[in-house]
Amino acid sequence: MEKVSLTEKVRIINNPVVLLNLCTMRDKDTDSQGVRIATRKITRCLLYEAAKNLPLVERDVTTPLTTFKAKTVDPEINLIISPILRAGLIFTDEAIDILPQATIRHIGMYRDEKTLKPVWYYNKVPMEAPNPEKFYVYITDPMLATGNSLLEAIKLYADKGIPVENIKCICIIAAPQGIENIHKHYPDIEIITAAVDECLNEKGYIVPGMGDAGDRIFNTL
Repeated sequence: MEKVSLTEKVRIINNPVVLLNLCTMRDKDTDSQGVRIATRKITRCLLYEAAKNLPLVERDVTTPLTTFKAKTVDPEINLIISPILRAGLIFTDEAIDILPQATIRHIGMYRDEKTLKPVWYYNKVPMEAPNPEKFYVYITDPMLATGNSLLEAIKLYADKGIPVENIKCICIIAAPQGIENIHKHYPDIEIITAAVDECLNEKGYIVPGMGDAGDRIFNTL
């Protein structure tokens, strides 16, 4: 397969801190605790990058010395962190720590190992979206493999009228096939990742990847 063309809609965050922890979480000899710690450090870096699209406003702030106008995140927006269960949960603690104003909306899907298609089992996104242009959504899943689960999650929010440029996909490792699949349907969606790997194998796993992210994070090997 030809290497995917990486556009400005695929942002690879590969600073040394990310690369150090990516190496740790990939290593088959790293135990689950080590994988979780490394994953959280990476997710924090990715979330900081994702948050660059949040709109800012000015407000008066009084320091011990003076009063001045400071920039801050617009309090009128609706910020949603939407982890795809179960592996996406690893993003949640870091997300609410960095962005305490966010609402967590879980999405439950598992992959049918024969068809590689997502199967729904939980949907915590029943809300309406008045003023959809004020909604900002970060969909989180450590691995972007086929992209089928992320497509379903994106559609869930896009169908509410939320602008696709306000929806970001945050993953740690992506496959070229998954990126192409997402952008074939939603070319304006930004994907923020720590690495784009070589390919998918015949079972739909990312190579070199890290194996099954959920199993390694939650010690269910």
